[in-house]
Amino acid sequence: MGQPRIDTSPAVSDEVRKTTCYMCACRCGIDVHMKVGPDGEKRVAYIEGNRDHPVNRGVLCAKGSAGIMQHNAPSRLRAPLKRVGPRGSGEFEEISWDEAMQIATDWLEPLRETAPEKLAFFTGRDQSQSFTSFWAQNFGTPNYAAHGGFCSVNMAAAGIYTMGGAFWEFGQPDWDHTKLFMIFGVAEDHDSNPIKMGLGKIKARGAKVIGVNPIRTGYNAIADDWVGITPGTDGLFILSLVHELLRAGKIDLDYLARYTNAPVLVNGDPKLPEHGLFLRNESDKPLVMDRDTGKLTPFDQPGVKPDLAATYRRAGNTHRTVMHHLAERYLDSRYAPDAVAKTCGVPAAKIRRIAAEIAHVAFEQAIEIDQPWTDFRGERHETMKGRPVSFHAMRGISAHSNGFQTARALHVLQILLGSVETPGGFRFKPPYPKPATAHPKPHCKVTPGKPLDGPHLGFVQGPDDLALRDDGTPARIDKAFTWENPMSAHGLMHMVISNAHAGDPYRIDTLFMYMANMAWNSSMNTRGVMEMLTDTDASGNYVIPRIIYSDAYSSEMVAYADLVLPDTTYLERHDCISLLDRPISEADAAADAIRWPVVEPDRDVRCFQLVLCDLGARLCLPGFVNEDGSQKYADYADYITHHERRPGIGPLAGWRMGETGLTGGRGGVNEAQIDSYIANGGFWTAHIPEEGQYYKPWNTAYQDWAVEIGLYDAPAPYLFQLYVEPLRRFQLAAEGHGQRQPPDYLRERIKATLDPLPIWYAPLEDGHVDPEAFPVHALTQRPMAMYHSWGSQNAWLRQIHGHNPLYLPTNLWQRHGFAEGDWARVTSAHGEITVPVAHMAALNENTVWTWNAIGKRKGAWALDKDAPEATKGFLLNHLIHELLPPKGDGLRWANSDPITGQAAWFDLRVKIEKAAAPDEAHPVFQPQISPVGEGPDELRWKIGS
Repeated sequence: MGQPRIDTSPAVSDEVRKTTCYMCACRCGIDVHMKVGPDGEKRVAYIEGNRDHPVNRGVLCAKGSAGIMQHNAPSRLRAPLKRVGPRGSGEFEEISWDEAMQIATDWLEPLRETAPEKLAFFTGRDQSQSFTSFWAQNFGTPNYAAHGGFCSVNMAAAGIYTMGGAFWEFGQPDWDHTKLFMIFGVAEDHDSNPIKMGLGKIKARGAKVIGVNPIRTGYNAIADDWVGITPGTDGLFILSLVHELLRAGKIDLDYLARYTNAPVLVNGDPKLPEHGLFLRNESDKPLVMDRDTGKLTPFDQPGVKPDLAATYRRAGNTHRTVMHHLAERYLDSRYAPDAVAKTCGVPAAKIRRIAAEIAHVAFEQAIEIDQPWTDFRGERHETMKGRPVSFHAMRGISAHSNGFQTARALHVLQILLGSVETPGGFRFKPPYPKPATAHPKPHCKVTPGKPLDGPHLGFVQGPDDLALRDDGTPARIDKAFTWENPMSAHGLMHMVISNAHAGDPYRIDTLFMYMANMAWNSSMNTRGVMEMLTDTDASGNYVIPRIIYSDAYSSEMVAYADLVLPDTTYLERHDCISLLDRPISEADAAADAIRWPVVEPDRDVRCFQLVLCDLGARLCLPGFVNEDGSQKYADYADYITHHERRPGIGPLAGWRMGETGLTGGRGGVNEAQIDSYIANGGFWTAHIPEEGQYYKPWNTAYQDWAVEIGLYDAPAPYLFQLYVEPLRRFQLAAEGHGQRQPPDYLRERIKATLDPLPIWYAPLEDGHVDPEAFPVHALTQRPMAMYHSWGSQNAWLRQIHGHNPLYLPTNLWQRHGFAEGDWARVTSAHGEITVPVAHMAALNENTVWTWNAIGKRKGAWALDKDAPEATKGFLLNHLIHELLPPKGDGLRWANSDPITGQAAWFDLRVKIEKAAAPDEAHPVFQPQISPVGEGPDELRWKIGS
């Protein structure tokens, strides 16, 4: 009696609006709780996970929950800006959108009519690449690409060329059946919620996790076994595992014969220009030897039983199968554990033990699902057999100059086990799998006043597909798809500014960028890039004449723009997470999603995609105007609803208009499509039939379903490519065959690195610096609570990572006499930094590392000038250069993978020495003027009563 009545479950909100998170690339579903504020407007009060969403099932990480602080960040840009001070100073004046759009039009219109290639349009982590590339293609410039070129193109390209997809957005482990899970180079920021949920599943079942990473944090910290490998040697370690499996005979011969090019015959006549290419019939189909008839037969012939051990004699030459070549290479003693152990930093006994564990699980614990299916040759199978070993990998093995071949090696390892698209192994997410031949090839033909002749990016099949002009010089400013990096499927964003500054291969007029913080953490050679952006010629004009930049926040790059087009936050915009781009599919279903304005902007900002719709109409770009010249799409939502990439296929696959009503996949325009997504929680899902769940590249049930929903226009089964023939075509050119020839100085490199079977070579920096002078490997890694640069201005997330130390292993810590609170001078062949250090025992003994993107430049992100991010926080980027150090041959080689051009961030070598503690981490740069001022000391507000 007399006790107060307490509401123990108060209402969190007045309304819940469901949309898609943007705090990392997981694209989780979120419930945004709204409350009515004092002014009667509904505002964001709380964010939690959407329990019905296929990606996260209600799970939400610290980043996702902190989205409320991202939406309310003091660093948000407030209006269009025109530069009034020197570049880099941050001095701007606010202007109207009419003036901003007129300036952009005045700059771009003459380029389109006379020289479209003088526009370089590059976008960062925007998740709308199908739309931004559509705009650039209609403008007519060949100079377009996005974030992947310095992030993960090695992983993506290696996977697509090998098996039609890769890890992360292309596929996932079979979490319900795998019994051994092995991760390589995986940090905590990518795909974090699905991986955490999956790890919880498999550990609950007692499955084993092996982590291969020089750094033991995050997922590696909870692994049952940790392999603290030497950076850049993962490929050698993987090929040693292959060596052991081949020696033991623990490979899936039936799987290899049926579903891969292992039985395809390779031309063995060294005198022919086809030497090393596949034997083919008159229809250009690769040939195998049928075990029953002993005759050469197309690989897809109904009833064929390909012979892995076949040889074929013709005109005095023996032609052998891919399997012959593969076994001969990897059974060589140079791949034996004892031969590679010292280089990898992994004991030979441990390599042998891990190989034995993989073999045991794959072959002694094989699983079988009672589900009939029919393969592409018409053979009926009563069950689905699986090898329950699965792998996952990311930037840690990709961001090396040998990353493409390392990723290839890992994919080949999976395939040899028969653990791709089988129960317990790796599974593709629709619209994958798609072989490299199903993707477009890159296009580069420029015609003033006209669109480009096709898509910018793609997958080359040989020298004829390179993006070269008639005189053999690069057609693109980033030199993508050239002899220097022929298979650069995502472009080379890290080379754009330095090439534009050098006028190599030509000068540009306007650099147009979106959400790409190239003046800070997204650049190698950060200081040098800032100098390039501000450099002037003899007449006092900027070498890069004009820079247009769009961002939602006052990043470091904003200060270097001449015109700033302010973007919205992710809660104020329409977005399309499309099957044409980077969908939210899971292995058992196709899925896509939207974002929509759960709140309206309180600033004079516009969604960047809306700006492109407007700008496209002003420039009269085909695809953005109607026949009468009027604007075709009023805004991005209008584009999402009405655009069709081909008949019946649009940006969104859900709730399209069919002949008898709404349908999924193929269909006509539905005016209420976005409303349907909103009503369903922001996403659409179409589940794969049970019969099509596994063996997707060869399963007729999956192939027919994929055609039905518009992923393919016709069934397209294919073989996994253990031997990648396009690589051999480039080697043949380097050997002197064909009309298109590489420059002489690149011939030996092409022959050595573009091998059609995976190889390992030392990271290129090892051959350009003295390993005794710079004996220590240095890496960056993104923390689970941050994502790229924008997370570390977030008021909640800053409390987790306000600054970053350089972590040193025990032997380096003790050898140099470090103690808690000490600082170190870290020197590379390119630069020097002075930074705080910390001790970490669970670290490769010759490697140092730090969190990336914590360090900020003073004046950026609305942070206080004395914020720890700007005084103790730092970047390793100051030690890295986009070019390798001079080698004395008169050339400057790109610090990139020679196959794809991916930035080799993780090849860095340094030396460490103890240093007196400075007032601030070095280098120190002149503060920028903040166009949005400084944020308050505390962010505090109350919504509702």
